[in-house]
Amino acid sequence: MRTVVLLVVSNLFMTTAWYWHLRYKGEALWKVILISWLIALVEYCFAVPANRIGSYQFTAFELKTIQEVVSLLVFVAFAVLYLKEEIKWNYIVGFALIVLAVFFVFKKW
Repeated sequence: MRTVVLLVVSNLFMTTAWYWHLRYKGEALWKVILISWLIALVEYCFAVPANRIGSYQFTAFELKTIQEVVSLLVFVAFAVLYLKEEIKWNYIVGFALIVLAVFFVFKKW
């Protein structure tokens, strides 16, 4: 559970670092790059421990799968709440297929 919480916090910072500036297209590119790098530094301070701690419980493939699902969930919330974009039906279908992928990764065959 600690791993997932750390990954959620990490992805909040990562998503912010990558996409916050889309609302400020008039700002100089060098400024948004610098600010994004500073935000990403904080992201790494959560992502690295999340993966280290998680490696005792999950395989690297499982960790990556968890990270991708968390990343998508955080991004959807960010895109809807901050960027004011709407969710379309094809996005939902695509995400459902990712959930199917999670099933195959975590199923003990």
